[in-house]
Amino acid sequence: MKRFLIIGLGRFGRRLAQALTEAGQEVIAADIREELVERVRDEVALAVHLDATDPEPFRSQDVAGLDAAIISIGEDFEANVLATTTLKSMGVPRVISRASSEIQRRILSRVGADEVIFPEEERAVRLANQLANPNILEHLALSEAHSLVQIRAPSAWHDKTVGEIDLRRKYEVNLVAIKRPAKEGDQEGQEAAEEELLDLPMAHTMIRQGDILVLVGGTESLANLPQ
Repeated sequence: MKRFLIIGLGRFGRRLAQALTEAGQEVIAADIREELVERVRDEVALAVHLDATDPEPFRSQDVAGLDAAIISIGEDFEANVLATTTLKSMGVPRVISRASSEIQRRILSRVGADEVIFPEEERAVRLANQLANPNILEHLALSEAHSLVQIRAPSAWHDKTVGEIDLRRKYEVNLVAIKRPAKEGDQEGQEAAEEELLDLPMAHTMIRQGDILVLVGGTESLANLPQ
């Protein structure tokens, strides 16, 4: 389980907090507006009322122990900049800040943001899954609790068969297909074949380094696959 701080609980921030929590991660949600904090109190591990421009409240939240902080303050860009600077100076390893223009993106990058995003609700869900498991390349929600993802084959699965990995029993997910990079032509001038697609892999199918796995399962189970 990873630990995330989300500052700013508007539409984007709240949806991101919900999606990360659904993926089985620990979320601290914070906002200066107490009514928004109360709205998410039962949806996250911890909801905090604080002013992001004041560094003092962050000290009580053990921010150095976070995996990442996401600053999603939409209306007050100055607060966004100050929170970004403060959290980086306090040792947060990854700070992701929200921008609404290219100029804001440049400013946030210069003051220390590791990544700058432009808010969309769909982007929030995608970001949640990428934060929970960086190997996830694509995510498609099939229902409120189930998803289809494309994921880089984790190193722990390399050179093992599908049967040895035992995806369904150990991880509660199903392997639908494998996308495998084509080998280069053996002879000079021979064109490389296109990417190989293995539909419905069998128990004896070997997982190789570089494979992209297409998996279906519960959103939380998919987020907690090995990295």
